[in-house]
Amino acid sequence: MSDSFLRQTDEGVLIDLFVQPRASRNEIVGTQGNELKVRLTSPPVEGAANKLCREFFAKLTGVSKSDVEIVAGEKSRHKRILIRGVAEEEIHGKVKRNLS
Repeated sequence: MSDSFLRQTDEGVLIDLFVQPRASRNEIVGTQGNELKVRLTSPPVEGAANKLCREFFAKLTGVSKSDVEIVAGEKSRHKRILIRGVAEEEIHGKVKRNLS
């Protein structure tokens, strides 16, 4: 698995995502291009999938929901999230352990 979807910044770690809404379960399924592919059960309506995306990554990385922010792609399947309070290596390890 390539790390091209992860970038460490001064604020935290940026992750490029491809989100598939209305899935049967919440899971990380691998990479698609230079993005981490994530399936979420929520529909892409009224911000439900965005909210679940933030909650999913907060739980995965062990940070509070307020430390996960969607910085690009609010209305797209292609998103960029910022996670504060963790290092790139930590996130990489947690992603690898949670691949379906």
